[in-house]
Amino acid sequence: MAERDREFVEFVEQAGAGLRRTAFLVSGDRHRADDIVQDALYRLYLAWPKVRRVGNQLAYARRMVVNAAYDGNRRPWRREVATAEVPDRTGLDDFAHGYAERDEVLAALKSLGPRQRACVVLRYYEDLSVEQTAELLGCSEGTVKSQSARGLDTLRRAIDLRRTGRAAL
Repeated sequence: MAERDREFVEFVEQAGAGLRRTAFLVSGDRHRADDIVQDALYRLYLAWPKVRRVGNQLAYARRMVVNAAYDGNRRPWRREVATAEVPDRTGLDDFAHGYAERDEVLAALKSLGPRQRACVVLRYYEDLSVEQTAELLGCSEGTVKSQSARGLDTLRRAIDLRRTGRAAL
């Protein structure tokens, strides 16, 4: 049992930050991402002997994180939407401009549906192939391609809308 725990702790130390990043990008909320990762790691620990035998623990853990994020969206208390905007916005010449752009992308990511958001995050942020993403999400490669393309299109429009105040054609 001590060997199992040691291997699991080593895995979490190596993969924990990446799993949290994926959870954050899929869910759009840092606190929720922490909850998602904790839930996924708890379930992973219970299944660790089987996962270790099968191999590719990282792919299995990513799948658990994405599934936990999907499950969280189904719960009624997770459907809260903040509507008030922060009154003080920084100027473009401010040192925080990079953070503002990041926030803009994160806000645009939140506008995507769960499947599109997962496809975009896994394909373009986690740099997984179409095949790996399809396997991880349990869908066809065509679904990954179409959801990714639609997600990127929606992101572009959302960012254009935020920047110019009108949608791009």
